[in-house]
Amino acid sequence: MQDCQTTHTLYEETSSSYSSISRPCMTINLTEMLQADKPSAVKKPVPIRPPSPRVSLPREFHHSLSCEPTPKPIIRQRSRSLPSTTEKKKQCRNVGVRFVDSLGLDLEDIKLFKSAEEPFVPHHVAFRLLMGAELADGRHLEISLPYLKPVFAQQPGDQQGFLHRLNEQKVCLERVLCFELGVIGITQVLNLDFEKDVIARYSFTEWKNCTETKASWVSTITKTWEGGGGKLSYDTFRFHLPVPPFLQPGAVLQFAIQYKVCGAEYWDNNNGENYKLVCHNYKLTVPKECEDSMVHFI
Repeated sequence: MQDCQTTHTLYEETSSSYSSISRPCMTINLTEMLQADKPSAVKKPVPIRPPSPRVSLPREFHHSLSCEPTPKPIIRQRSRSLPSTTEKKKQCRNVGVRFVDSLGLDLEDIKLFKSAEEPFVPHHVAFRLLMGAELADGRHLEISLPYLKPVFAQQPGDQQGFLHRLNEQKVCLERVLCFELGVIGITQVLNLDFEKDVIARYSFTEWKNCTETKASWVSTITKTWEGGGGKLSYDTFRFHLPVPPFLQPGAVLQFAIQYKVCGAEYWDNNNGENYKLVCHNYKLTVPKECEDSMVHFI
């Protein structure tokens, strides 16, 4: 087979009884068909143009493409009453020191207080000043804590005839527990109805003013009363009386118990004497490692 271009033209003739008509011809290139079967020839590398350096768009152009409004800085205005830096310098330069005696005034001012006009210093402030003075002198810190001691020697619930008195009064104080933060009282009331209220009324000023606190229910107990020959059902209530801070020694706490049930009121006031507790103080030496923390908390 020769490497030459050969073209064959096919003619399709159609004869008719009158004349012959020629149709369009189709040309076939055999060389291209033969080259298609050969292995592909080595193609020359096509040069690739390197990308051009990226040019950063200006900030104004970026803002123009976004839909958000252009942020504006917060406008800060100087207050009219606020002096400028130059005015501050002028004011600092004009500051001077003058003594009152040059103005014709006295160097000292003495005020006399009468006994009725003596200023009252709160106890916690005086305590902190005294504590600071003791620490400055290098002495050990001692604090006085108040506690209340009952005037009656025996607990009412331990006395003979307690159930008999409870049956008559319908309410009786059973026990008093004293500690630094207050007084806890346990009282018994006769179970006359489901709805009942027990209130402790107390005073630190000999009843010049008083405060009330409501007792909470604890339990219901049934006991046999030997004197009455039957069973006695009563409820136990508990109340708490807070001790004010820095209570002076000798102060007296008085309280009585009120019992409301079925529209009636019953009282236990220690046979008209009221239950009394006297305030005493005991000193507590603070360890050396705790003295610094005591300054912050007192």
